Amino acid sequence: MKKFDKERVLLAVAGPAMALAVAFVISAVVLLASGKNPVEPFQIMFEQLGYSDKQVLIINQASLYYIAALAVAIGFRMNLFNIGVDGQYQLGAMIAAIVGAHMNLPAVIQVPLLLLAAAATGSLWAGIAGVLKVTRGVSEVVATIMLNAIAVSVISYLWLPDVLGVKQGNNNTTGEMYESGWIPGFDLGDAGEIYGLVVLAALLGIGYWVLLNRTRFGFDLRASGASESAATASGVNPKRMVLSAMLLSGAIAGLAGLPILMGSTHTYNLNFPTGIGFLGIGIALLGRNSPVGILFASLLWAWLDKASPELDFYDYDKEIAVIMQGIIVLAVVVSYEVVREWGLRRQQRRVGAELAAGHVLGATDNNVKKEVAG
Repeated sequence: MKKFDKERVLLAVAGPAMALAVAFVISAVVLLASGKNPVEPFQIMFEQLGYSDKQVLIINQASLYYIAALAVAIGFRMNLFNIGVDGQYQLGAMIAAIVGAHMNLPAVIQVPLLLLAAAATGSLWAGIAGVLKVTRGVSEVVATIMLNAIAVSVISYLWLPDVLGVKQGNNNTTGEMYESGWIPGFDLGDAGEIYGLVVLAALLGIGYWVLLNRTRFGFDLRASGASESAATASGVNPKRMVLSAMLLSGAIAGLAGLPILMGSTHTYNLNFPTGIGFLGIGIALLGRNSPVGILFASLLWAWLDKASPELDFYDYDKEIAVIMQGIIVLAVVVSYEVVREWGLRRQQRRVGAELAAGHVLGATDNNVKKEVAG
C-alpha cells in the first residue's frame, strides 16, 4: 500500500513540476532571444516574496483565484468545461453589490444575504447552460461562452443611472455598500490587510474535498464524469448530475469576487477585476482539481501577477509573467498526457510481473504435488 501511495503522489506531482520547468525554460529562451538576461527577471520576482506587503497582495489575489478555480474544478470532475465562470463571477459580484447598496440589515443577516445573493446568481447563470445541455444537448462550452457575453450586457444595463447604477465621474458603479455588509480583514500594519473572506476560500476548499471524497453525491459526481454508462448502470441519473454540477459550479463561481468586494472596494465598478474566471481554468488544470494543488497554483498565479510589475523598474517587460502563465497552461496539458502514458506503462509492467510471478508459483506448486503423489 505504501508503494502504491508513493507512486500515486509521484504521478500527481510529476505533471505540474514538468509544466513549470518547461514554462521557466521557454520563458528564459524568449528573454535570451530578445537580448535580455534570461535569469535576472526571475530573481527580481523571487525577491518580491521577501516583502510583507507583496505577501499580503499575493494572498488576497490568490483567494479570488482559488474560489474561481474550485468552481472550474467541480465541472472538470464531472467532465464538464464550465468556461462561463468569469461571467458567473462578475454577475454574482454585481448583484451582491447592488443588494449591499440598497439593503441595510444587521451584519449577522446582511453578510449571509450577500453571500446567498452572489451564490444564487452564479448558480442561476450556470444553470441555464446546464438545462440547455440536459434538455437540448447544447455543449456547455458554447452555452457558457455565450452566457459570458450576455452577462456583460446585463451588467452594462444594470449600470445605467436610471436603472441601478450610480455615476461617479467617468466611472460606472453600483454605489457604496452599507457597512453592515463589509467584512473586516486581518490587519498586518504597514504590510496591509488580508481580506477577511480568505477564510471563506479555505472553507470552500475543505468543503470541496469533503463533498467529493466523503459523500454519496461526490461519488456519483465522479462516477458520472468517469463513465456515464457505468453511472447509469449503477442507478445514477447522469442528466441530474450534469445539472447539479453546473448549479454547484456556478454557485461557487458567484462567490469568487466577494473577498475583494466585501473586504476592499465595497462597490462594483469599472475597475473591478475581470478575467479571473478564465485564469481559474489554468489554475484548476495545474492543480489537478485537487484543493491542495489548486492552492499552490493560485499562489503561483498571484505571485506572477503581483511580482511582475517590479520588472518595469529594471527595463524588463512585465508581460513575461503573462507569457509564463500561457506556457504553463499549454505545458500542463502536454505534461499530464506524458505522465499518464508513463503511469500506464508502469502499471502494465507491474501487472505483467505479477502475472509472471503467479505463473511461476503455480508451476512450482504443480511440481510439488507431482513429487508428493509419486
